[in-house]
Amino acid sequence: MKTVATGFLALATVVYLLARWQESRGAGDWVGYVRAASEAGMVGAIADWFAVTALFRHPLGLPIPHTAIIPRKKDQLGASLGEFVGVNFLAPDVVVGKLRAARVPQRLGRWVAQPENAARITAEAAVALKAAVTVLRDEDVQRLLDATIVRRITDLPWGPPLGKLLGEVLADGKHRKLVDLVCDRAYDWAIVNHDTVVRVVSQQAPTWSPRFLDDMLADRLHREVLDFARAVRDDQAHPLRTAIDRFLAEFAQDLQHDPETIARAEAVKAQVLEHPEVQNLAASAWNTARRMVLEAADDPSSELRRQAQGLIAGWGERLATDDVVRGKVDGWLESTLRYVVANYADEITSVITDTVARWDAAETSRKIELQVGRDLQFIRINGTVVGALAGLVIYAVSQALF
Repeated sequence: MKTVATGFLALATVVYLLARWQESRGAGDWVGYVRAASEAGMVGAIADWFAVTALFRHPLGLPIPHTAIIPRKKDQLGASLGEFVGVNFLAPDVVVGKLRAARVPQRLGRWVAQPENAARITAEAAVALKAAVTVLRDEDVQRLLDATIVRRITDLPWGPPLGKLLGEVLADGKHRKLVDLVCDRAYDWAIVNHDTVVRVVSQQAPTWSPRFLDDMLADRLHREVLDFARAVRDDQAHPLRTAIDRFLAEFAQDLQHDPETIARAEAVKAQVLEHPEVQNLAASAWNTARRMVLEAADDPSSELRRQAQGLIAGWGERLATDDVVRGKVDGWLESTLRYVVANYADEITSVITDTVARWDAAETSRKIELQVGRDLQFIRINGTVVGALAGLVIYAVSQALF
């Protein structure tokens, strides 16, 4: 296109020279019109060549002011472009409007609800989870569990929380089933342990006591124990049951308010936490969880994978059909986008300005010229043609008037 545009300039120059030559030989008035048109065409072509060239470089290498505009203004152009993008494309209302028009939650929900897509998400999540579990070191995880769970359990006093919990259980009467179970087991034990009662009585009886007397006493004692156990089992208002309720209620209050009882509960806590099994609880829990995750990740038909796939598909279905859920997700996305755009728009647009700033000025000018230069050469061509026509009109008007 540069060659074509230069060809127009060369053609105008040749026509001008031929016209001047014809004038010198006394040609008719027509040659003045040709000379004026070609001369104006030359002026228009040269002027537009200068204008187009001045965008990208100094014309003829001369440092004429206000030329080589793109190389000199490259950084300013990048900043202006970044500002333009920030104002017109990263405005909160514009971004949120595009998000609403895209209906992201609904489309995402429909996609996730499809079984094959839910299976794909589950498979990818299993791979990522397996990689994360494999990378984690056991000692790091155990240290984290000790710091976040075990230490918290150790630091908190046990007495008041246990006392409050016990008080709530007593208030709801949920402890009575446990008391019933203990009474049933006590009665069953008394039935099958007649020989034990006889043996205890024989051991405690004086050496001079006759054997038949010991047996009679043991039988009597066994019947009394059976009667008492049966009465406690069958009578919900038995004094022993009432005494148990009263004892538990007092114990619950002591756990919350009595310093001595709270201190004894702390001593029990210390003994429990010092037990080797409790000390290894964090490591054991992590090893079990890791083994379950690795097994589930490697087995597509595992229960964990199937449950996860069902949950993902169900969530997608709710997201696609439930207006309330979709509204919540829309609100979360909109607030997130507004926050990101409001606080990080400058960082986003800085990608443009920083990238343009790193470009070489001459290389940038060359790339832009390659992209838009073809259209700019049409300016040179149009300048030649329009200049010639303008010169022809001006010459014709001047000839008509003078």
